[in-house]
Amino acid sequence: MTPEFVLSIATESLTVTTMLAAPLLLSALAMGILVGVFQAATQINEMTLTFIPKLMVLVIALVVTGPWMLQLIVNYTRSLFMNIPQMIG
Repeated sequence: MTPEFVLSIATESLTVTTMLAAPLLLSALAMGILVGVFQAATQINEMTLTFIPKLMVLVIALVVTGPWMLQLIVNYTRSLFMNIPQMIG
């Protein structure tokens, strides 16, 4: 197995990981900022006010982007399985 091949597998795995995590992390970040601005404006410091909206946004983001994420990970896994002969020999 050549170092270039190993590097391409590592690069692809990090890209897939980033693409899988991005929709959930970005939606949670956006909701956190919105809730933080709301709490700063109203001076309400309730912990459930930050948790429940983030959880609901994460569920919505997972429902919306879930099929795409599943297709992405299935395609990546399929390409790994197809490259097993190159990894061995």
